[in-house]
Amino acid sequence: MVTMVVKRGGRLTGLQRDVLNLYRSCLRAIRKKPPESRNNFLIFTRRQFEQHRAISKSDFTTIEYLLRRGRHQLETYSNNGVRNVAI
Repeated sequence: MVTMVVKRGGRLTGLQRDVLNLYRSCLRAIRKKPPESRNNFLIFTRRQFEQHRAISKSDFTTIEYLLRRGRHQLETYSNNGVRNVAI
């Protein structure tokens, strides 16, 4: 997953909006998890995004790959059968 930097003036690029939307979707999915495991999901999500913070904004291929991977992870972890995540 990717972390983004907001441009001055508050305008986001398309990829930045995609990253922000993915992060928000992750946070919404965490709210549906059992209360005892929500913190683990939150820590996991933050680490995934922070891990890729240093990626250049112009590295579109990597960002798009990480967005696809993040969406796939979100789909997997959103499954009701997944009740916790190892951090």
